[in-house]
Amino acid sequence: MSIPLVQDIKAQLGIFESDADQVHGLLAEFSDPGALLHAAEAVREEGYSHFDAHSPFPIHGMDEAMGLGNAVGVGVLTFFGGLTGCAGAYLLQWWTAAVDYPINISGKPFFAVEPSVPIMFELTVLFAAFGAVAGMLALNGLPRPYNPLFYSDRFEGATDDRFFLHVAASDDRFDVEEATGRVQEPFCTRSTKSQAGDSPPNRF
Repeated sequence: MSIPLVQDIKAQLGIFESDADQVHGLLAEFSDPGALLHAAEAVREEGYSHFDAHSPFPIHGMDEAMGLGNAVGVGVLTFFGGLTGCAGAYLLQWWTAAVDYPINISGKPFFAVEPSVPIMFELTVLFAAFGAVAGMLALNGLPRPYNPLFYSDRFEGATDDRFFLHVAASDDRFDVEEATGRVQEPFCTRSTKSQAGDSPPNRF
């Protein structure tokens, strides 16, 4: 039994919900990737937007079925990360060589672009990589230390031979009965409610 104060702290940190009976969503299990693709199309056509598909391997056409389109966010963040690195390297070398500590060597210019190119290139690549990784994590809502789906014994099959569609309760259109009807097609083997208070299974 958890102490109420501990439950409240976990809820504030987003680790656990204080209300163990709160429905987190609907989890539907499929044994065939085509069935999962069809279910994703049906859910999207019904107007749902907060849902996700889980598969042990990429499924061709799933992006279109879920209405995801082209993910441009990571590319934009990568571009601006590289631009920041290039500009930062240029300004740093210009400031140190021409402003902060200029050294007159045989009458040569205090600063020139040509010898600065290697550092500009390196920082462009470095900051672009930072932008790509940070953008991927942020746009995917990661890191996420707790998700009720992680504590489902059957959900472990998502890394082996099972296929799952999860419709989140945060969707404005979410209704357990309606969502169940949309995913209940001939190849749906099981559909269950995922709850915020689910406990981790016994591994021993």
